[in-house]
Order: sequence, then C-alpha cells, then structure tokens
Amino acid sequence: MRKQLMILAAVALVFGAVNASAATQATNTNTISPTLKINVTVQDAIQLTLSTSAIAGSCTVNAGGGADYNVSFGTVDALGINPATCGSLYAPTTPGVTNSAYYSAYVLTPVYTSQAVATNTVKAYVSTNFAKANLSVVYSTAAPAGIGSLSAMGTTPATANTLLTNAVSGTAQTQYVGVEVAPTNGSATYTGADSAIVTYTLTVI
Repeated sequence: MRKQLMILAAVALVFGAVNASAATQATNTNTISPTLKINVTVQDAIQLTLSTSAIAGSCTVNAGGGADYNVSFGTVDALGINPATCGSLYAPTTPGVTNSAYYSAYVLTPVYTSQAVATNTVKAYVSTNFAKANLSVVYSTAAPAGIGSLSAMGTTPATANTLLTNAVSGTAQTQYVGVEVAPTNGSATYTGADSAIVTYTLTVI
C-alpha cells in the first residue's frame, strides 16, 4: 500500500509540473498562451505652468532669470511717459498724485492627475517684494477696464490672492499681472532697476 501511495504521489508531481508550465511550453500543438503580470504603484501628480498669452502685445514669459519664470516690463515711470514695451499702460488719473500702471496678460495652466477630488484653488502672493517703496505688484483675474481694476497683490501666504477656483485640469487660464509706480519723492532711492517675485500655489482639496 505504501509503495502504491508513493507511485501515485510521484505521478501527481509529474502532472503538476506539466500543468504549471503548460502556458509557456507545449507539444503536439501550434498555439501557446503565456501570461505576464504587470505591477505598478500609481502616485497622484500636479503641475502649474506660466506661459505667454496669445493676446497681441502681451509680455513674453520666459523660463529662469532668478525664478522659475520671469517677465520684464522694461523702463517704467510714475507719469506714464515711457510707453509700454509690452503689455499695456495706464497713465495716472492725476499726474504726480496717483499711480501709473504697466501690466500684461499671461497664462496659468494647472494640471492635476489621480487626485481624490477635482476641487482646487490657485493662489498667489508677493514672496519677495520690490526694494523700492514706490513700486508694487498688481493683478487682475479679468481684463482690466481701467487702473482701478488692478488690485495690489498680497505680500504674505496669509494674504495670498485667489486667482482660480476649481479650474479644469489642463485648461489654460488668462490672468493679468503688472506693476504700479507711485509718484513718491523724498530722500530714498526711487529710481533704477528692481525686481519682485510672485509665488503661485495650486492646491487640490
């Protein structure tokens, strides 16, 4: 009896081995079907890019230049005498009293994938302000109808301005950014080159 059991076990092992490899090799047939298991680990991903607007005359958004992107408004003044080298110009309502503004359209494109939700916000604030007290960053989420349509951008994360709410992933969104020049006089240095940095944050919540 023990010998018969050993023989049966050996036969079972042989048949088991044949069955285990039957998908990768076979005889007396012209078809075989091996299988492949593919393993991955999916991560959610997010992207926010800035680019030049297709609106005629818009300032060029370039990569690099001391930040991820940079844009130049060229030479500006508080009376709006210097023409806008790109974008548009609002001369002061009252020269010598109110500000001038140089601004341009640009494009924000948020992209998010494999997120649990599609609700999102894009916010911005001035993380490094101009050194000159007569300069300030201004913005608008729609085409400005006048200098009053441009608002001062917040200068801390707590005062960041909401630019987009629930933007569709991958859809380009036109925004406006610029600089206001105040007609300030005094002992401080109000002329010469200067720059500011705006930090944008896309959050999917």
